[in-house]
This record gives sequence, C-alpha cells and structure tokens, in this order.
Amino acid sequence: MAGLIPEWKRPIEHMRNAIDPGRAGGSVSLIRRAVQDDLTAIMRIEAIPAYYTLVGSWSEAEHRQALSSPDAAYWVSTQQSGEIEGFCIALGLRTEHRSVELKRIAVAVPGVGIGRRLLSTVCHALFTEYQMHRVWLDVFERNDRARHVYHSVGFREDGLLREAVYRDGAYHSLILMSVLDREFGPLSDASHST
Repeated sequence: MAGLIPEWKRPIEHMRNAIDPGRAGGSVSLIRRAVQDDLTAIMRIEAIPAYYTLVGSWSEAEHRQALSSPDAAYWVSTQQSGEIEGFCIALGLRTEHRSVELKRIAVAVPGVGIGRRLLSTVCHALFTEYQMHRVWLDVFERNDRARHVYHSVGFREDGLLREAVYRDGAYHSLILMSVLDREFGPLSDASHST
C-alpha cells in the first residue's frame, strides 16, 4: 500500500521517536544547504496536516524552481542519520535593500528546539555570509508557538495584515516580524557556527 502513496505524503510519525527531546539544549543537528534530492523530505514535512493553515506548501515544480533560483536559498536540519527534521526557505537574496524574507520554516517534530536552532543558524548565515541588513517573515496571528520562537531569536513585531489569507472558509490575519543585523544576538556569540 505504501507504494501507492507518493513518498513525500507518507507519514513521518516515526521521527517523534527518533528525536531525543533532551538534545534541545545539548547536541547539535547538522544544518546545511538543501539540494534537489531533499525535496521529498521537505514536502513530507509541509504535508503535515496541522501545517496547512500555519505554514503552507508548494508543489514540487514550485520548489524545484525556487531551489534553483539564485534569489533563494534552502537549508535543512538533519539528524545524525541524515534524515531531514526541518527546513527553511529564504527569498530575496539579490535585493538591493538587503532585506530577505523567510518564506517558510517548518520542522517534523515541534517543541524540541530544532526550529529555534535552524532559525538562528539561517539568520546568522543571512547576516554574515549574505550581508543582509534585515530578515523578515509573516506568521499567522494564532501561531503562538512560532511567534515565541521568532521572539526568542530577536524578531520584533512590525505590524498586522488583517484578514490577509483565506483558508478553510475563513480569513486569517498575519503578523509581520523582522530582525535587523544589529539586533541579532547570536552574531556576538563566538561559539555559533553555520
């Protein structure tokens, strides 16, 4: 039966058991730039039902186009086994304004520190390697978990886009958030690496 379901739609529940919640404060995941072969795992994370109204998703063609664009960058967080446990997409790397959008960040198992490490590492790379001045994103107003993570890394709320997205028969508001290069705390942390 599993052969009839596209690989990216197969459940990832097994990852909950594979991730040690205790490592959130200790061991480090490998965070690297994504490649085309990572798209199946990225799309599998996007397909988590709870993420439909919180994160969104793209088709494989949209991902392939973005991943091959010089204006975009993808990062993945992997377990020691190599299995992808989260991803982040940045858009607008070639803007003259040095203001880049985090289009999407998602993890297979929330609440164990993977998203915070991934976000912090990606922001560090955007500010140091890409010389960005500002990193911004939008987040659903009711996504308290994500907002907490963004605040913990230094993001501030810039404003509200009232009822900007229509999903599941209702309008949803988005909060705009950003962090500037001078506000990003981990830049001064000598132990932080990308």
